[in-house]
Amino acid sequence: MIEIKNIRKSYGNLQVLKGIDLTINEKKIVTIVGASGAGKSTLLHIIGSLDLPDSGEVWYGQENIALYSPDRLSAFRNRNIGFVFQFHHLLPEFTALENVCIPAWIKGDSKKEAERKATELLGLLGLRERMAHKPAQLSGGEQQRVSIARALINSPKVVLADEPSGNLDSRNRTELHQLFFRLRDELGQTFVIVTHDTELAALSDLTVTLSDGQIVREG
Repeated sequence: MIEIKNIRKSYGNLQVLKGIDLTINEKKIVTIVGASGAGKSTLLHIIGSLDLPDSGEVWYGQENIALYSPDRLSAFRNRNIGFVFQFHHLLPEFTALENVCIPAWIKGDSKKEAERKATELLGLLGLRERMAHKPAQLSGGEQQRVSIARALINSPKVVLADEPSGNLDSRNRTELHQLFFRLRDELGQTFVIVTHDTELAALSDLTVTLSDGQIVREG
Protein backbone atom coordinates (compact mmCIF):
# COMPACT_ATOMS: atom_id res chain seq x y z
CA MET A 1 0.00 0.00 0.00
CA ILE A 2 2.87 2.38 0.82
CA GLU A 3 6.32 2.16 -0.72
CA ILE A 4 9.26 4.27 0.44
CA LYS A 5 12.15 4.43 -2.03
CA ASN A 6 15.65 5.69 -1.17
CA ILE A 7 14.48 8.42 1.20
CA ARG A 8 17.18 10.83 2.35
CA LYS A 9 16.77 13.75 4.73
CA SER A 10 19.21 16.20 6.30
CA TYR A 11 18.86 19.17 8.60
CA GLY A 12 21.84 21.41 7.94
CA ASN A 13 24.93 19.23 8.13
CA LEU A 14 23.12 16.48 10.06
CA GLN A 15 22.09 13.60 7.82
CA VAL A 16 19.08 12.04 9.55
CA LEU A 17 17.91 9.47 6.96
CA LYS A 18 20.44 7.80 4.67
CA GLY A 19 18.57 5.95 1.97
CA ILE A 20 15.47 4.30 3.45
CA ASP A 21 13.57 1.64 1.49
CA LEU A 22 10.41 0.26 3.08
CA THR A 23 7.19 -1.43 1.97
CA ILE A 24 4.07 -1.23 4.16
CA ASN A 25 1.24 -3.62 3.36
CA GLU A 26 -2.39 -2.84 4.13
CA LYS A 27 -4.21 -4.22 7.18
CA LYS A 28 -0.93 -4.59 9.07
CA ILE A 29 0.59 -3.09 12.21
CA VAL A 30 4.15 -1.92 11.54
CA THR A 31 6.33 -0.67 14.39
CA ILE A 32 9.45 1.45 13.96
CA VAL A 33 11.97 1.08 16.77
CA GLY A 34 15.49 2.25 17.55
CA ALA A 35 17.46 4.51 19.85
CA SER A 36 16.62 8.19 20.26
CA GLY A 37 18.03 10.13 17.33
CA ALA A 38 17.93 7.16 14.94
CA GLY A 39 15.49 8.98 12.62
CA LYS A 40 12.22 7.25 13.60
CA SER A 41 10.02 10.34 13.93
CA THR A 42 11.55 11.95 10.84
CA LEU A 43 10.69 8.85 8.81
CA LEU A 44 7.15 8.82 10.21
CA HIS A 45 6.67 12.50 9.37
CA ILE A 46 7.84 11.89 5.78
CA ILE A 47 5.50 8.89 5.42
CA GLY A 48 2.71 11.15 6.69
CA SER A 49 3.64 14.08 4.40
CA LEU A 50 4.25 16.36 7.40
CA ASP A 51 7.81 16.74 6.12
CA LEU A 52 9.31 16.30 2.66
CA PRO A 53 12.41 14.25 1.85
CA ASP A 54 15.46 15.83 0.27
CA SER A 55 15.34 13.00 -2.27
CA GLY A 56 13.50 9.76 -2.82
CA GLU A 57 9.90 8.73 -3.39
CA VAL A 58 6.84 8.13 -1.19
CA TRP A 59 4.23 6.07 -3.01
CA TYR A 60 0.64 5.54 -1.88
CA GLY A 61 -0.56 3.05 -4.45
CA GLN A 62 0.12 4.75 -7.79
CA GLU A 63 0.70 8.22 -6.33
CA ASN A 64 4.15 9.63 -5.52
CA ILE A 65 3.16 12.23 -2.94
CA ALA A 66 6.73 13.56 -2.68
CA LEU A 67 5.95 15.48 -5.90
CA TYR A 68 2.71 17.10 -4.69
CA SER A 69 2.22 20.82 -4.15
CA PRO A 70 1.55 21.93 -0.55
CA ASP A 71 -2.18 22.41 -1.18
CA ARG A 72 -2.58 19.04 -2.89
CA LEU A 73 -0.54 17.40 -0.14
CA SER A 74 -2.75 18.94 2.55
CA ALA A 75 -5.92 17.62 0.89
CA PHE A 76 -4.36 14.19 0.40
CA ARG A 77 -3.28 14.06 4.05
CA ASN A 78 -6.75 14.98 5.31
CA ARG A 79 -8.42 12.22 3.33
CA ASN A 80 -5.86 9.42 3.53
CA ILE A 81 -3.74 9.70 6.69
CA GLY A 82 -4.71 9.74 10.36
CA PHE A 83 -2.34 10.86 13.11
CA VAL A 84 -2.01 9.91 16.78
CA PHE A 85 0.69 11.54 18.88
CA GLN A 86 2.09 11.04 22.39
CA PHE A 87 0.46 14.33 23.42
CA HIS A 88 -3.14 14.12 22.34
CA HIS A 89 -3.43 17.62 20.81
CA LEU A 90 -7.13 17.75 21.61
CA LEU A 91 -8.63 21.23 21.56
CA PRO A 92 -9.57 22.00 25.19
CA GLU A 93 -12.59 24.17 24.44
CA PHE A 94 -14.33 21.44 22.39
CA THR A 95 -16.08 18.27 23.55
CA ALA A 96 -14.82 14.80 22.68
CA LEU A 97 -17.45 14.58 19.94
CA GLU A 98 -16.46 17.94 18.45
CA ASN A 99 -12.74 17.09 18.55
CA VAL A 100 -13.40 13.91 16.59
CA CYS A 101 -15.55 15.76 14.05
CA ILE A 102 -12.92 18.37 13.11
CA PRO A 103 -11.12 16.42 10.32
CA ALA A 104 -14.50 15.51 8.78
CA TRP A 105 -15.60 19.15 8.82
CA ILE A 106 -12.31 20.14 7.16
CA LYS A 107 -12.96 17.51 4.48
CA GLY A 108 -16.39 19.04 3.85
CA ASP A 109 -18.78 16.64 5.58
CA SER A 110 -21.99 18.12 6.92
CA LYS A 111 -22.35 18.62 10.67
CA LYS A 112 -24.92 15.82 10.79
CA GLU A 113 -22.78 13.33 8.88
CA ALA A 114 -19.62 14.15 10.83
CA GLU A 115 -21.44 13.73 14.14
CA ARG A 116 -22.94 10.42 12.99
CA LYS A 117 -19.49 9.00 12.15
CA ALA A 118 -17.91 10.45 15.31
CA THR A 119 -20.65 8.97 17.50
CA GLU A 120 -20.18 5.56 15.89
CA LEU A 121 -16.41 5.64 16.42
CA LEU A 122 -16.60 6.86 20.00
CA GLY A 123 -19.08 4.08 20.72
CA LEU A 124 -16.73 1.52 19.16
CA LEU A 125 -13.94 2.80 21.42
CA GLY A 126 -16.07 2.63 24.57
CA LEU A 127 -16.62 6.38 24.93
CA ARG A 128 -20.32 6.76 24.17
CA GLU A 129 -21.00 8.10 27.67
CA ARG A 130 -18.08 10.56 27.45
CA MET A 131 -18.89 12.31 24.16
CA ALA A 132 -20.07 15.55 25.76
CA HIS A 133 -17.03 15.82 28.04
CA LYS A 134 -14.15 18.17 27.32
CA PRO A 135 -10.55 16.87 27.39
CA ALA A 136 -9.87 18.10 30.93
CA GLN A 137 -12.72 15.88 32.14
CA LEU A 138 -11.23 12.75 30.56
CA SER A 139 -8.49 10.43 31.77
CA GLY A 140 -5.25 10.10 29.80
CA GLY A 141 -6.40 6.81 28.31
CA GLU A 142 -9.76 8.30 27.32
CA GLN A 143 -8.09 11.30 25.72
CA GLN A 144 -5.89 9.00 23.66
CA ARG A 145 -8.92 7.01 22.50
CA VAL A 146 -10.59 10.27 21.43
CA SER A 147 -7.49 11.11 19.41
CA ILE A 148 -7.67 7.67 17.76
CA ALA A 149 -11.33 8.23 16.86
CA ARG A 150 -10.31 11.60 15.37
CA ALA A 151 -7.60 9.85 13.33
CA LEU A 152 -10.11 7.30 12.01
CA ILE A 153 -13.04 9.54 11.11
CA ASN A 154 -12.11 10.06 7.45
CA SER A 155 -11.46 6.31 6.95
CA PRO A 156 -7.76 6.86 6.23
CA LYS A 157 -5.57 4.42 4.34
CA VAL A 158 -3.14 4.45 7.26
CA VAL A 159 -2.91 5.72 10.83
CA LEU A 160 0.52 6.98 11.88
CA ALA A 161 1.26 7.03 15.61
CA ASP A 162 4.31 8.58 17.31
CA GLU A 163 4.86 7.11 20.81
CA PRO A 164 1.07 6.89 21.34
CA SER A 165 1.37 5.09 24.69
CA GLY A 166 4.34 7.06 25.98
CA ASN A 167 2.30 9.03 28.53
CA LEU A 168 0.05 6.20 29.69
CA ASP A 169 0.28 3.94 32.74
CA SER A 170 0.73 0.20 32.22
CA ARG A 171 -2.99 -0.65 32.26
CA ASN A 172 -3.96 2.05 29.77
CA ARG A 173 -0.92 1.23 27.64
CA THR A 174 -1.94 -2.42 27.37
CA GLU A 175 -5.55 -1.46 26.57
CA LEU A 176 -4.35 0.93 23.85
CA HIS A 177 -2.16 -1.72 22.24
CA GLN A 178 -5.05 -4.21 22.30
CA LEU A 179 -7.22 -1.56 20.65
CA PHE A 180 -4.79 -1.19 17.74
CA PHE A 181 -5.01 -4.91 17.01
CA ARG A 182 -8.80 -4.92 17.34
CA LEU A 183 -9.05 -2.05 14.84
CA ARG A 184 -6.73 -3.91 12.47
CA ASP A 185 -8.89 -7.04 12.70
CA GLU A 186 -12.35 -5.40 12.72
CA LEU A 187 -11.83 -2.40 10.43
CA GLY A 188 -8.88 -3.63 8.36
CA GLN A 189 -6.94 -0.57 9.53
CA THR A 190 -3.23 -0.17 8.80
CA PHE A 191 -0.99 1.32 11.51
CA VAL A 192 2.60 2.55 11.44
CA ILE A 193 3.77 3.18 15.00
CA VAL A 194 7.00 4.68 16.32
CA THR A 195 7.54 3.19 19.75
CA HIS A 196 10.02 2.32 22.46
CA ASP A 197 7.59 -0.28 23.81
CA THR A 198 9.14 -3.71 23.29
CA GLU A 199 5.83 -5.48 24.07
CA LEU A 200 4.03 -3.70 21.23
CA ALA A 201 6.94 -4.22 18.83
CA ALA A 202 7.01 -7.94 19.58
CA LEU A 203 3.29 -8.29 18.75
CA SER A 204 3.32 -6.24 15.55
CA ASP A 205 3.15 -7.73 12.04
CA LEU A 206 6.45 -6.10 11.07
CA THR A 207 9.13 -4.43 13.19
CA VAL A 208 11.57 -2.06 11.47
CA THR A 209 14.71 -1.21 13.43
CA LEU A 210 16.49 2.06 12.61
CA SER A 211 20.04 2.93 13.58
CA ASP A 212 21.90 6.05 12.52
CA GLY A 213 19.41 6.86 9.77
CA GLN A 214 19.33 3.41 8.20
CA ILE A 215 17.18 0.29 8.49
CA VAL A 216 19.33 -2.36 10.12
CA ARG A 217 16.65 -5.01 10.64
CA GLU A 218 13.16 -5.96 9.46
CA GLY A 219 11.22 -8.85 10.91
